[in-house]
Amino acid sequence: MKGIAIFSGNANLDLAEKICKKLKIPLGKATIKTFSDGEIQIEVDDNVRMRDVFLIQPTCNPVNDNLMELLLMIDAMKRSSASRITAVIPYYGYARQDKKVAPRVPISAKLVADMITTAGANRVITMDLHATQIQGFFDIPVDNLFASFVLLTHIKKTFEGQDIVVVSPDAGGAERARAVAKRLSAELAIIDKRRNKPNESKAMAVIGDVSNKIAILVDDMVDTAGTLTEAASALVKAGAKEVHACCSHPVLSGAAIERLEASPIETLITTDSIPLGEKVSCKKIQVLTIADLVAEAIIRSHNGESVTSLFV
Repeated sequence: MKGIAIFSGNANLDLAEKICKKLKIPLGKATIKTFSDGEIQIEVDDNVRMRDVFLIQPTCNPVNDNLMELLLMIDAMKRSSASRITAVIPYYGYARQDKKVAPRVPISAKLVADMITTAGANRVITMDLHATQIQGFFDIPVDNLFASFVLLTHIKKTFEGQDIVVVSPDAGGAERARAVAKRLSAELAIIDKRRNKPNESKAMAVIGDVSNKIAILVDDMVDTAGTLTEAASALVKAGAKEVHACCSHPVLSGAAIERLEASPIETLITTDSIPLGEKVSCKKIQVLTIADLVAEAIIRSHNGESVTSLFV
């Protein structure tokens, strides 16, 4: 693709290389060093003057390091006279801190948006924001893609002809689950959950009929897997024949893998928006790539075409 330059930080080089393979262009060269005191140094090795630059960098663990890499790369591209800079952030860290939930706390998702804009990004391409209003935190255009574009194809193929019910693990995800259920022509169920404190939850009841059906839990991210595994247990008690789960972002922090292994969840279908590393050895996890989806969004953005059809 003439005029496009793709660069990546250290957060997810594998995804960046898959995207470049799809676009049939080489991954741009940049040197990223860390000094002994922890400071990050960025040096762009390729000429990007008057190029349409796309920086691929999810702000996943280690969140602050990856965020700082992204900000410095944006600044480096701006000072190298790139014509346009698009931050491609498959996973947007700090997205759960999108409002004040207590006195004297920051709205971190807004602060991160301000930093990305101030650094010099002209546009953002992201996927499955935890809170869609985060798009309004930016003063630049934001394309929020949906992993359901990838996940639905797999689910349809795997469970074709079977009696399935799509389940939201909490009331907050009901809209997301409803959209998936509609496209699968399946019924919808919701878990009534009460959260005692952050990263700890208790599934209380199942709203909807799941008896003798294959239940598919749908969420945007799985962090400690507390919500997901509690929901799975509630579904089994309610008579579900099988329990599967799918999510866009496999954060999988803390004891998440142990909880998944011990839970009645048979498979967790997720994407490579976040690199799993050693966690991919968990036999219950199936990873689908979003490279084709992101590559298509990049092509359309570069050509000035609509990306609306990618918003499943």
